[in-house]
Amino acid sequence: MALEDAKKQVDQAITRPDLKGLSFENAFGGVPSFMRRRYTKDLTGVDVAITGIPFDQAVTNRPGTRLGPRAIREASSLQVFDPPYGWDGYSPLEALAIADYGDMAFDYAHTPGFPDLVKTHIAAILEAGAAAITLGGDHSITLPILRAHADRYGPLALVQVDAHTDTWPDDDPVRIDHGTFCYTAVREGLIDVARSVHVGIRTVVEDNLGIEIIDARQIHERGPAAAAARVKAVVGDAPVYLSFDIDGLDPAFAPGTGTPVWGGLSSGQAAIFLRDLAGVDLVGGDVVEVSPPFDTGGVTAVAAAHVAMELLCLWGWTRR
Repeated sequence: MALEDAKKQVDQAITRPDLKGLSFENAFGGVPSFMRRRYTKDLTGVDVAITGIPFDQAVTNRPGTRLGPRAIREASSLQVFDPPYGWDGYSPLEALAIADYGDMAFDYAHTPGFPDLVKTHIAAILEAGAAAITLGGDHSITLPILRAHADRYGPLALVQVDAHTDTWPDDDPVRIDHGTFCYTAVREGLIDVARSVHVGIRTVVEDNLGIEIIDARQIHERGPAAAAARVKAVVGDAPVYLSFDIDGLDPAFAPGTGTPVWGGLSSGQAAIFLRDLAGVDLVGGDVVEVSPPFDTGGVTAVAAAHVAMELLCLWGWTRR
């Protein structure tokens, strides 16, 4: 059946008749939507909407993450033929109605109004009854995304996989900075500090505002399964938002990012960690900081596409 479908399927991003099912379109051809889902702004009946925020004007080092959503979509075409490995046969592409909601439109030269646009964009998805999984973009986009989710769910348990905690102080309401989003989120009460965890950290943190840290060395020494167990114990039954900065991975596994730091997680460790989080009440998530201009062989985009698939699995696992 798969071979017969492969002979007929093309441009499923615009031609597929439904929102569920595997895809057998050639990985190297066609319009590159996320996981070959249909592009649509109609969220009727949609469980999860994938959307891109192609913004990188808040980076402290190398730019290029504005090109991240496009690269992640292209890389995701490698995963659409089978259920994801390690989830006991659970197949979110078949079980969930998933749509590619496209990228957010914005004026690239008018940054002051950008955060409010992001919040409105994500809020529209949530108000339609769908969950939002976001492809970035730099990490500054997570702050307005959290605002939209907190309006709906109240303070969130933040699980942040990252080389940096992004808790650098910043009390200027006009600034947009990918290294301060978590500081502002805590100050605004968007996240429940007691239920939040930073994972994979390997840069100096002067004040982490009370958020627990599981640093990269702990994961190397104790293993990703132990890290996942600790995260689950901390977040409990709280609504969870998971933000995965691709620089949480070591540059050997994710060279295409703006602020690479050695000593990070391997892609294998990340896979175990994410899969062992199964059972948390995930309400939304993002994968950010993929910079294709620095991405040797496209391996960073491939990793990010896998992270996004794991987010789909986590969201759907408790809603089977």
